[in-house]
Amino acid sequence: MNQEILINVTPRETRVAIVENGVLQEVYIERAGRRGLVGNIYKGWVSRVLPGMQAAFIDIGLERTAFLHASDISVTVPGEDQAREEPMAEQKNSEGKKEPAINDLLREGQEVLVQVVKDPLGTKGARLTTHITIPSRYLVLMPDVHTVGVSQKIEQEEERRRLKNIVAIFLSESPVAMQSGEGFIVRTAAEGATEEALRADMEFLRRVWESIRLRIPTMTAGTVVHEDLPLALRTLRDLVAGAVDKVRIDSRETYQRAIQFVEKFIPDLVPRIEYYPGERPIFDLYSVEDEIQKSLERKVQLKSGGYLIIDQTEAMTTIDVNTGAFVGHRNLEETIFKTNLEAAQSIARQLRLRNLGGIIILDFIDMAEEEHKRQVLRVLEKSLDRDHAKTSISGVSALGLVEMTRKRTRESLAHVLCAPCPTCIGRGILKTPETVCYEIFREILRAARQFDAKQLLVLASQSVVDVLLEEESTSVAELEAFVGKPIKFQVETLYSQEQFDVVPV
Repeated sequence: MNQEILINVTPRETRVAIVENGVLQEVYIERAGRRGLVGNIYKGWVSRVLPGMQAAFIDIGLERTAFLHASDISVTVPGEDQAREEPMAEQKNSEGKKEPAINDLLREGQEVLVQVVKDPLGTKGARLTTHITIPSRYLVLMPDVHTVGVSQKIEQEEERRRLKNIVAIFLSESPVAMQSGEGFIVRTAAEGATEEALRADMEFLRRVWESIRLRIPTMTAGTVVHEDLPLALRTLRDLVAGAVDKVRIDSRETYQRAIQFVEKFIPDLVPRIEYYPGERPIFDLYSVEDEIQKSLERKVQLKSGGYLIIDQTEAMTTIDVNTGAFVGHRNLEETIFKTNLEAAQSIARQLRLRNLGGIIILDFIDMAEEEHKRQVLRVLEKSLDRDHAKTSISGVSALGLVEMTRKRTRESLAHVLCAPCPTCIGRGILKTPETVCYEIFREILRAARQFDAKQLLVLASQSVVDVLLEEESTSVAELEAFVGKPIKFQVETLYSQEQFDVVPV
């Protein structure tokens, strides 16, 4: 598989496109005024404890307080050194496991070291944890946990054992690790890495954590203690694996910073990084700009003639599969099966491209044969293997729907690039002019009873006034006779179709 990463940098925005076999698969966008917060470490203070929710709201200096659940709190909270002599009350979480009550872990006004695991999404604040992790190229440092883990995506058991043994030996040689409970997770990129590379990563992470630890006492509550790398460098650290053939960057300054970064931490990557000086915008390569525009539309056309309809709401995302213009060549069942197979691959790509997360309901076209259902699910699962976000498919429901979840840590592409329509307030529908006319009639009756006016002036949009003066002119005349007052109409060009005012004059 041929994979390229294109990095487009402007003074206020950085965009990253992941292209596989010439087709755009993922887009990451970071703007100067709205940088992602995931991975940032803050010194916060507890503004409110909610025993009923087993959670607390933490002020970390953002517009909205952040959310910290009891399950995301280490028993010894960073920043809280007092030992507890009394036994802690316990509650059971959703998995039936016992966990300490939130009242025994936090108190209002307490300072606490936290890390962002989910950006603020919609009306929700950021999601926090006190289990601090600091990533590098091959390893993730966990300062308060004495354990060694290996990424599940490294499948060969022999390689898993080799990596785990190397890190375990390094830990056993470190007096710091034995005293403080330091632990590491071996990342997918570490597959095949040498002992020297792993040791260098470990020492780098220890230096980073030591600098953070020394800054904590000097920081005030509600401030950031450590910020993650900017998007361009974060991409090189997290997304560039052995399968990536080329990384093209269209900013000379960012290119130079990237070269310095990889020379220090990922030297084998240096030959694959290129500066792109072309006059043609880098995102015009492989039609990336066009694909981004298409990803904001509801309808996704399939090559066969079928299509998907994607509707994203706050509660969930629904994807409907339709045969459209595809009529097949053999029989109906075969046509449906082929459409669903193509749709399964397209859905996996759309989830990555649009960064859709949370609960996702897939409405494939109904299939009669069980084997066809199994094959469609297998294709969907295989297509999701390349997804960086964790996904879980629960199978086909009694209604024939495929229910799945995709981990959401940042805003979807549509939420980053767009805002709710000010006219329909994000509903996607408007009241018809006829409906608004009848609302105006009811408001006229209220105003006529409430105010002693000589006449009533109706302010409304052009489309509504046109209906009032044409189709509903008889109704207006009858209403004037009923209320005993003349009714005048005035077009307000700035009013939306649903807006109106009835003014006593």
